Amino acid sequence: MRKTSKQLERYFKGVANQRRIDILLVVERNDGITVEEIANTLDANFKTISQHTKSLVQAGLLNKQYRGRQVAQSLSPYGKAFLKFMKTF
Repeated sequence: MRKTSKQLERYFKGVANQRRIDILLVVERNDGITVEEIANTLDANFKTISQHTKSLVQAGLLNKQYRGRQVAQSLSPYGKAFLKFMKTF
C-alpha cells in the first residue's frame, strides 16, 4: 500500500481542517451516519458539513451511499488508516 507523495498530499489536504477531523471521528463512531446527523452531533450548519464531507469524499477518506434524499457516510479503508495514523500523535 505504498503511496506517492501526490496521493499522500490529497489525504493531508482532505483533513487540513479541524471540522473535517471532527467529521471523521464522528463517522468512525457512527458508521452510516447521515450528513444531517453529523451536523446535529457537531452542532454545525448542514451546508457547511455537507461541503466538508464532499471534500473528504474527494480526498478518498469517506464513502457515501445514497438512501433516498439522505446521504450516509462511512470511512473508506484509507479513512480508517488515516485515523489510525492521526491517533498516534
